[in-house]
Amino acid sequence: MGKTGRLLTDSSILYRCSQKYYDKVLDAYHLGSGQLPFLIFIYENEGITMNGLAQLSCYDKGTVTKGVQRLEEVGYVTIEVNPSDKRVRTLRTTAKAKQIIAQIYLIRQQWWDQITKNMREEEAALFESLQSKAVANALEFLAEEEQASERVGIFGIQKMTLLDYPGKIASTLFTGGCNFRCPFCQNSDLVFLAENMAQIPKEELFDFLQRRQGTLEGICISGGEPLLQPGIEDFLRKIKELGYPVKLDTNGSFPEQLKHLIDGGLVDYVAMDLKNCRERYAETVGLAKLDLGAIEKSVALLMQDRIPYEFRTTVVKELHTDDDMRRLGEWIQGARKLVLQQFVDSDRVIQQGLHACTKEEMEAFREILLPWVPDTELRGL
Repeated sequence: MGKTGRLLTDSSILYRCSQKYYDKVLDAYHLGSGQLPFLIFIYENEGITMNGLAQLSCYDKGTVTKGVQRLEEVGYVTIEVNPSDKRVRTLRTTAKAKQIIAQIYLIRQQWWDQITKNMREEEAALFESLQSKAVANALEFLAEEEQASERVGIFGIQKMTLLDYPGKIASTLFTGGCNFRCPFCQNSDLVFLAENMAQIPKEELFDFLQRRQGTLEGICISGGEPLLQPGIEDFLRKIKELGYPVKLDTNGSFPEQLKHLIDGGLVDYVAMDLKNCRERYAETVGLAKLDLGAIEKSVALLMQDRIPYEFRTTVVKELHTDDDMRRLGEWIQGARKLVLQQFVDSDRVIQQGLHACTKEEMEAFREILLPWVPDTELRGL
């Protein structure tokens, strides 16, 4: 039991040694260790697609694309456009590749003989069998992780924004579904999800995020209410693994989950919609009654100031008064930041007939709030 800790180290050493060996002996064929598995997979699966190769080899699409492009450059592989779907690329080995493939298999066998040279035949077979089982277990775990992140419905994307993530060039992803029915909500299509509303495929989404590395500086997760998504933790972890800071927009209904994500370092900035003062909260979120306990907990959590945050209130003439603003200010006295957003009417709003406040009214509300929240900002004027 004491030696189980060597698995990762030994596997890493074996991998690096294998790379050095293959880089040396394959140089005569203008190949390296990075292209070897792709060449063998394509030869053994003529006509495989790029996506199929990525799945078979367990490499990301970017790595597969680079490897295949190199094989095409040296004349070992052709990339053909599928006539029935021009987005699909199929891969085949060339006559040049077929001339050397026997030698490639021999090189692979020689390396196997080298790393098993002190093993009896049954030991080498057992080593190979146990290694295959370990790989199967690892793939099973990753598949479960992948399935978990798939349990997040992304129904829209704003590919670039300078407004949604303070101080960063960002992209905003929109989840579907919400537990509130705020009459002024601009995203009614995300609240009342139509059965035929199309999701953005996760592969396409993460392809986009990988391509924008170095350009985008952060990712906003909005909605709907993102914390309704059962796979949100794994989804955010995948985004963080790409190196992106994450801003979460939430209505504060799920304080335990919010705390869990903050504790796990999966969220870097939170914007919580604070709809109104306590007394008018249920009315403002479109519900007959509402237990404010969860909202109170989320407010208290953020005001611990563990990560950057802001509260946001969309101001509607029919729903907000001077007294409401005073009570709101008293509630969140000492908050880091409060943003008053001007309501914008549209045909997508849940309830028609609502009105925006004037610039002067918005400025008056801000003046009311300043004694309690000195950093109160107006947005959307």
